[in-house]
Amino acid sequence: MKSVKGELIAEFIGSFILIFIGAGCVAALVLNGAQYNIWDVSVIWGLAVSMALYITAAISGAHINPAVTLSLAVYRGFPWAKVLPYATAQTAGTFTASAAVYGLYRNGFLQYEAAKGITRGSAQSQTLASIFSTYPAPYLSNFQAACVEIAISAFLVAAIFSFIDERNSFAPTKALFPLAVGIVVAVMGGSFGTLTGFAMNPARDFGPKLFTALAGWGQVALPGPNGYFWVPIIGPIIGALLGGGLYDYFIGRYLPVEDPLLQETDNSKKEIAASAETV
Repeated sequence: MKSVKGELIAEFIGSFILIFIGAGCVAALVLNGAQYNIWDVSVIWGLAVSMALYITAAISGAHINPAVTLSLAVYRGFPWAKVLPYATAQTAGTFTASAAVYGLYRNGFLQYEAAKGITRGSAQSQTLASIFSTYPAPYLSNFQAACVEIAISAFLVAAIFSFIDERNSFAPTKALFPLAVGIVVAVMGGSFGTLTGFAMNPARDFGPKLFTALAGWGQVALPGPNGYFWVPIIGPIIGALLGGGLYDYFIGRYLPVEDPLLQETDNSKKEIAASAETV
């Protein structure tokens, strides 16, 4: 029998893995000049999601995303009493992973700041803060960025709902489910990552922003330029709820429901046919 404690530990670990690998990749790009393009980065983030799911999904379902947890509570009967504890564990995991990445790359941060003459906490230091959390393209308003996050988060949750729908004969097997979700994340990153950094996850963004605020980036992290911090929180939540509803209304309602009586009749016919072949 699963324990809530075990589930929360799994959510913490899964969320830790997400940022440990994802932010580690961006740190390599910014600090060490790793030769990554947007697709490379997106694939690494997608694989981070897949690894988190492979390691922890059997325990907690590996939501690793408060928006996903909330959508499952609204549409799929996930216990409401677990929503806030899950979100807290997820955020704690991303915060801790940010600290771990910073610790491993600390000398790189110091060298970069010294070489560029950047004072941590200044507007110029946003480049380093963006290693951990997301910021919008300079030509986007907060509203426009929120629309991007709503759209891609809706796509993510609709895809997840299709993957877990037992009526969907094309849904991936349990063994391939983590990989399928990772592919969705990678595709969203490759398509729209240059707009908002494809947060799609309040914990993925707020935990690292909280860490960077405490680690010296201050208002560059929280509340961020133009008070941006709310966008990767509210946008994914709205998008997740929208995506779940759209899936149920436009896809789920039209999936075939197997009639037990027809299935029993079909099985009887098969048995009769098999008996006839042996005569």
